Parts: sequence; C-alpha cells; structure tokens
Amino acid sequence: MFKPQIKVPATYMRGGTSKGVFFNLTDLPKPAQVAGEARDNLLLRVIGSPDPYAKQTDGMGGATSSTSKTVILSKSEQANHDVDYLFGQVAIDKPFVDWSGNCGNLTSAVGAFAISNGLVDKSRVPNNGVAIVRVWQANIKKSILVHVPMTNGEVQETGDFELDGVTFAAAEVKLEFIDPADGDGALFPTGNVVDDLEVPGVGTLKATMINAGIPTVFINAADIGYTGTELQDDINNDVAALKKLETIRAYGAVRMGLITNISEAQARQHTPKVAFVAAPLDYKASSGKMIEAANINLLVRAMSMGKLHHAMMGTAAVAIGTAAAIEGTLVNIAAGGGVLSEVNFGHPSGTLKVGAEAKNNAGNWLVTKASMSRSARVLMEGVVRVPY
Repeated sequence: MFKPQIKVPATYMRGGTSKGVFFNLTDLPKPAQVAGEARDNLLLRVIGSPDPYAKQTDGMGGATSSTSKTVILSKSEQANHDVDYLFGQVAIDKPFVDWSGNCGNLTSAVGAFAISNGLVDKSRVPNNGVAIVRVWQANIKKSILVHVPMTNGEVQETGDFELDGVTFAAAEVKLEFIDPADGDGALFPTGNVVDDLEVPGVGTLKATMINAGIPTVFINAADIGYTGTELQDDINNDVAALKKLETIRAYGAVRMGLITNISEAQARQHTPKVAFVAAPLDYKASSGKMIEAANINLLVRAMSMGKLHHAMMGTAAVAIGTAAAIEGTLVNIAAGGGVLSEVNFGHPSGTLKVGAEAKNNAGNWLVTKASMSRSARVLMEGVVRVPY
C-alpha cells in the first residue's frame, strides 16, 4: 500500500538572502518532534531530497544551498529567552540533513514567525515600535537578539530597506549575535590568527580559521589564483575549482578539530565554510550594479554546500565582521588593517555592512557581539503536503 499524503502546518519564508520552510515544533508529527531519523526523513521529503537531478522539483527546495533549508521553532526552554531556533540544512542530492550550524540569514525571519505564531509572550511585543525577540540558537547554543518592527500589533514586513541579493525592499530587521565565538571560548581553534594550512595537491596556504557565527576558513584570493571579484559562474562551472576549494575546506576542518579525518568532511557539508578575501577592487555585481572599490573595505567570496554563494551567508558575515575586528587576521589585513569595528564588504550580489566588538584579554581575543541588518517576509503559509 502506498503512503497517504499528510498535511503539516508550515510557513514558507524568506530571511535575508535565503528561503526556508518554517515549522512550529508542536505541529510536526509526533515521531518528528524529537531529533532522529523520522525528523530527517520528513524534512528531506518536504524539501524534495535526495534528488539525483539536483532540482528538488518534487519538493519545496530551490536546488541551491540558500533555498534548501528548514527551521523548527518552539517556546524556549532556556531562561531569559523567547524561542528556541533549530536549523536544518538539507542536502540536495544526498539523504542528509546537516544540523551542525546556524543559518544567519533565516535568523532574520525567526522573530517574525515567533511573534506571529504566539511563541513570544504578548507582554514583550509592543503594538507599535520594535519587539526584541530573544532567540536561543539550539544548533550552536548561542543567544541572538532579533529586532522586529511592529505596526498596529502586526509584524511590519514591508519597507524601504534594500539588501543586495534580494530583489525587493522590505522592513529592516537588526540582528545582534551575542558572544558569537564557540562555546568553549575557542575563537581561534588553532590558537593563531593566521596559520600555514597544508593542503595536498594545492600547497601551503595562509589561513585564518575562526569560529564566530559559523566555523570559517579564510584564505587569500590571490593564493588560489583569484582576484576576489568572481561571480557564481566563474567558480561553479569549474569542476577543478570546486574540487580544490572542497579539499581546502576538508583540511581546514581537520585543522580546526571539527573532524578527525578528511573522509568525514562529506558528512559535514554545512560547516566549516571556506571563503577567500582580497583588498577592494571595482567590479560588476551579478545584478549589473557597479561596486566601486572606494565604497568597500574588502572583497569576500564564500562557498556554501560546495558552491559559491550568490551573496553572503549571514553566519559567515558574522565571521567576517569578527575577523575584521581582530588585527592580523587575513580579513583584517585585506580590509587595510588597524582597529575595525565595522566593515562594508563586497560579495557577488553587492555589499554588506557588518560590525563586531572585540577585545584582547590577556592574549586571548574575545568577541562580545556581532551585528548586521537583514530583512524577512512571509511568502506563503498554510500546510505542506508530504507522503508520510
């Protein structure tokens, strides 16, 4: 007998430059309300993975790392928090959901969903003004403050805030990532702001390996033959380049202590990220807009799930802002060096401004907060149908 289709309440939302299917934990089928195979299988089927055609035609996914995402929200079990936020990055062509990291872009939609679905106490939500939703990011066990604009008791989604990588303007949502470094305080897992990373078949590369927002390996664009002005087609259509960047990512993961052997990298696709940086240059963004070197501090291109990201992952932006604030990192050097509490960097779709507060405590770098602005919008709400 064939499985029937069930109806699961869901909301399809854009957050930053990503899209995902959002669920209230209590709306999921009972077996999927806890971590495990039942949950993973449900989310895979919702998104349309694994798909050997890499199109996700038979699901809600959009066949890119930015659109193959799921979010589960619930009333927070943590003191002084409103909502627990669990993020699942769904592989496109493999039967795999990666729970190892956060999605910074979709974080901007978490506050709106939480308010609209009654997960935030009404006493904390003004009729007009800004509601500050206290989010516990369950994947990485960190606190995030999401500033949600409110108008006449409803989340204000429309506005004039423009975000490169998103076609239409919307209301600005400010994000504050509190203490974004790894929980054990290992901002730099190797203990160094710059390391020599040996990558067989590639060479020895200068690398800044940082764990803020999301574990990220930064390398110099010039060291791997790039200028930092590359767009998606320049990288994603080059099989050799993709293989080289994935190899760098795998060896960086081992050096950061995230895996013990490079063979484990395939089972950890979401983290770490690998990004390459360069000093500012003029370039034409994917939209056709000219980005002038005089208006940015540096160039950054980042890989996500094996492909060059069309803009910038929100969590990687936290890593960029944090690394820029710490003198001597490759990001800081590319941005001109010195004390940098805020940088405006160029990515394939345009520019993004991110800030961070960092201080040196007896030789150990500490980051208290990173911040940026995104936007979010409900695209569709109701139920998702899925064979189950």
